[in-house]
Amino acid sequence: MRWYDKNIGRIFCFILTLQRRFYNIFRKNRLRYQKPSKILFIKLAEQGSTILAYPAFKKAQDLVGKDNIYFMVFKENRPILDILDLVSGSNIIEVSSENALKFICSAIKAIGKARKEKIDAVVDMGFFSRATAIFSYLCGADKRVGLHCFGYGGPYRGDLFTHKLLYNPYLHIKFFFVSLLEALNHAPSQDNKPMIFEIPKITDYPFTFLPTEDEQKLLIKKIMKLKNSVLSWPIIILNPKIQDLLPLRRWPEENYIKLAKKLLEKFPKATIIITGPIGEKEKSNIMASNITGAVSLAGRISLRELLVLYFISDVLVTTDSGPAHFSTLTPIKSVVLFGPETPFLYGQSSERIEVVAAGLVCSPCVNVYNARTSLCVTGECLRSIKVEDVAKKVEGFLRK
Repeated sequence: MRWYDKNIGRIFCFILTLQRRFYNIFRKNRLRYQKPSKILFIKLAEQGSTILAYPAFKKAQDLVGKDNIYFMVFKENRPILDILDLVSGSNIIEVSSENALKFICSAIKAIGKARKEKIDAVVDMGFFSRATAIFSYLCGADKRVGLHCFGYGGPYRGDLFTHKLLYNPYLHIKFFFVSLLEALNHAPSQDNKPMIFEIPKITDYPFTFLPTEDEQKLLIKKIMKLKNSVLSWPIIILNPKIQDLLPLRRWPEENYIKLAKKLLEKFPKATIIITGPIGEKEKSNIMASNITGAVSLAGRISLRELLVLYFISDVLVTTDSGPAHFSTLTPIKSVVLFGPETPFLYGQSSERIEVVAAGLVCSPCVNVYNARTSLCVTGECLRSIKVEDVAKKVEGFLRK
């Protein structure tokens, strides 16, 4: 996906920019404020951060109503939208990422649906993704909000937005998402300058996932069947992210095993559960076999069941990833390991979350300007996090 976005996307952005500028020569000046009636959010990947965008979605509901909010997303990332119930099911526009051909076909279909709905405002949440910029332009909306380089660095993606924001690397992502929406309350950018307005205040919109008793019983029954014994508390979840899209975000697998053994010494009745997607099933099973009484649910439960698991469990240990954000929808305590990215931008503020970071001088090293790539191949920022330090955080939660 990165290769297509970097090479093919750059060409498309250039061609569409030329088309836009030629079209504007013959277009009447419409650079005045008009309240949007239908808003399309585009965020194809990494739906964990959708949790951080929750306040922006709620503000959008206040602005145009739930029935007039649309969301474009990769098909496999749709479930969190259904759980949060932020967008009507019929307003979710899916794009396939299975292969190049299906991506192109589904993209054409998605753009057609957006144009048919006569959406007049698009909010690009894809940072400097060229694909989302192209989608934003081709959807036909008069108002298009997104990040623009302005010569300050970042991947080239043409000049396709009417409301252009300069990326602020010191602004927490939840404020960034709300700022994208706030831009629609102002006149479009002029003279190729970034929009200027005060950082909007965020209203607290708490959301708590509440599973039914039947859902809890069924999941407990499934775990006991896999464990071949009764379920005992406390329940500690390890989410090793063995196949993370960003390998630098992985804490070594052997560290999770050492952590589990250390915790079982202090809490011998604890149940250790390993989670992950289906692609991690085999390795997660091997990991579980090295931990007394542990069970792997990798590839065996849906996202909804994962949230049910969080609801009935005590502590989650994970790196900065989707599960870290999903867990905030439940009462579970979380220990989140940060390294190549910073908790100051992506961390959640809660008494139920403890952040662990090594504090190396080179960390964080990935950001939206460098397309989240790094010259580092060893991932020392996470490897430097000691098992003992993580164990202390978990023990602190459990002893409370």
